[in-house]
Amino acid sequence: MSEWPLGYERRVLAEVDSTMLEAARQASRLTGPTWICALEQTAARGRRGRAWVNPKGNFAATLVIPTSDAPDQRALRSFVAALALFDALVAVSGRVDGLALKWPNDVLLTGGKVAGILLESLGAHLAIGIGVNLVEAPDMSAVEERAVPPVSVLSAMGVEVGQEVFLDMLATAFARHDAQFITYGFAPIREAWLSRAARLGEAITARMGEREVIGTFETVDAEGRIVLNTRTGRQAIAAADIFF
Repeated sequence: MSEWPLGYERRVLAEVDSTMLEAARQASRLTGPTWICALEQTAARGRRGRAWVNPKGNFAATLVIPTSDAPDQRALRSFVAALALFDALVAVSGRVDGLALKWPNDVLLTGGKVAGILLESLGAHLAIGIGVNLVEAPDMSAVEERAVPPVSVLSAMGVEVGQEVFLDMLATAFARHDAQFITYGFAPIREAWLSRAARLGEAITARMGEREVIGTFETVDAEGRIVLNTRTGRQAIAAADIFF
C-alpha cells in the first residue's frame, strides 16, 4: 500500500452522481489539493459532455487543485495525470508492456482504452477527473464510432485491484509528477509523456468538429499541442479527437 502523499486530502464517498459535479460543489470550501473518489457514480460524464459508462467496481475520482494558473498552463496538468495513471497501472500490475498514452488524455492497454482524463476549470480551482476500467469495460455500443475499443485491467492484465488501493497508488504517483511539474516546468513532463506515447511516428487522424487532418504524429510541442506532419506541412493542434 502506498503512503498517502503529504498535503493532499482524501475523501471517499460510497455513491455520488459524478465526482466532477461533487468537485464543483465542494471547490469553494477546499483549502488544498483534494482527491474525491466515489465507489459508485450514477451520472458520470466524459469529455465534451459525453456519457461515461462507469460499471460498479471501476475507478472514478476527481482531484481538485487550487491554482492561479492561466488556462493554457492548467491544460498541461492532463499530461501530469496521464503519467500518474501510467505509473499507478504499472504499480498494481507489475507490468509495463501494453501500456501507452494517447493524446490528449487517454491511457491505452493492449491497444484499448483503459482510462480517461477530463479537465475542467472551477474558478480558482482545477478539477482533474479520472476514470479507470478496473473490473469491466463498457460495451462497444457505448463507444464513439472509430474510437479505440475499451478494455479493463482485469480482462487485459488478469489483476484485481480495489478502488481505494488504486486511489492510493494514483495519488502518490500524481504528487511525484506534479512536484516535478511545479519545480521544473513542462519540459521533463513532456519528455516522459513522449517516451510513453502511442503511435508516435505513425500516421493518425485528428478530428476537429467536421474537419479532419491526417498526418504523421511527430511530437507534442511546448504548449502541449500535438504536431502532425501533413501533406501541406507541419500542423500544431491544440484540441482534437485522435483516431488511429
